[in-house]
Amino acid sequence: MNSKYNFQYFQGSSLSDLFAQDITDASYGFILNYPATASWAAYPNLKKYFIQDGSSEATKTSFDKICQKEPWKILAVLGDRIPGIVTIPPPKSLLEYWQEHFGFSYSNRSMMDRLTYLDDLSHSEHFDKLITLFPFDHLKREKHAIDSDTHYRLLSKVTLAELGVQCPKYESYNLHTCSLEDIQLPEFPYLIKTSHGLSGEGTYIIKSPSDLNYCLEEIRKYLNIKLLDQIIVSEFVKNEVQNYCVQFYVNKAGEITLIGTTGQLVTPEGNYLGGLIDYRNTDMSKFFEMIAAIGEYAHKQGYFGVIGFDVLEDQDGQFYMIDANFRVNGSTPLCLQRNTLLGLGKEVAKYSSDYRMEGTLNSILVTLKPELDRKDLIILSALEKVKYGKIYTEIYAIVTGETIQEMHHIEHKLQNKGLH
Repeated sequence: MNSKYNFQYFQGSSLSDLFAQDITDASYGFILNYPATASWAAYPNLKKYFIQDGSSEATKTSFDKICQKEPWKILAVLGDRIPGIVTIPPPKSLLEYWQEHFGFSYSNRSMMDRLTYLDDLSHSEHFDKLITLFPFDHLKREKHAIDSDTHYRLLSKVTLAELGVQCPKYESYNLHTCSLEDIQLPEFPYLIKTSHGLSGEGTYIIKSPSDLNYCLEEIRKYLNIKLLDQIIVSEFVKNEVQNYCVQFYVNKAGEITLIGTTGQLVTPEGNYLGGLIDYRNTDMSKFFEMIAAIGEYAHKQGYFGVIGFDVLEDQDGQFYMIDANFRVNGSTPLCLQRNTLLGLGKEVAKYSSDYRMEGTLNSILVTLKPELDRKDLIILSALEKVKYGKIYTEIYAIVTGETIQEMHHIEHKLQNKGLH
């Protein structure tokens, strides 16, 4: 172990238990959805806190992902100490499943009207401060639990070099003062990233002239719709052997609690699919120096909450931080299962946002009941869809096992039952 630091693992299983120490000074709520920029958004972030969630209406992050699947996943593990604010309630059968398996009451959740919720929250006497995944243009600045300008800057890819840890060399460019044509680009391969891309969107791996042309076309689209100020051009980390997401909590006093480290599952294009974790055999001490530096920087900026930073390890054992997310991360719910699953002898688990199964959620809960009862499978979010007249359900879930071999065996059995 790295004896210089005495960081300890979180002993709870809910986000609200993590935040509990920091929410005694006011009445807090947690807005569980991201802002959006699509035409369906009642409160699009188009003024100040730009988020790159698709360069055209056809490619925008979907309504169901922003308003249903993603918020429900966080609600599943939120616990009962902070009201979780949602604009669409989870299905009754999903809620009942959560109550049975996670043991929270979910009575503290706050249902709000999607068309008025940010105005209502801005003028709410019930909520003094709101924890967010990303700042909202249409929520009063003083209602944000983290100063909204500070949070936006922390979430920017441009800020990486300030965090005090090794990252790939990069240059940042303000596209209002520098034209795309004037940027000196390195030799292939390299990366171009927009400042605030959402889950892989806005990250372009450039290995050929056609990659570059596509990327520049996308950036011009973002500029045309006035949703982008800055990009970075970054070195490509060669000979990568591992891709980690390291997560911890920093409280208002600057003290650090470990949440967990996952191996990241991403598509070749860089889009996030999920994470793999070994609760027993992951040595987080190799990241302690990085955790300490990022935690100290965040604390000095006035940030408290979950931080997840993405790290590539190369074949020489060097670590390069490639992203830092000052918010609850995609695989945070997976990390929070640590104590529950270790108590059942399950040391390995995999989270995926990409499962689907034919049938209604009710029928799936019956079909998979033996696996759900054994916690071989844990459902975080589920949404019924219809295609060509057939009902199927999209599922965010965790598959578990005592060993990686057993986990793969369980996953294979689940596939045989129709979960793909």
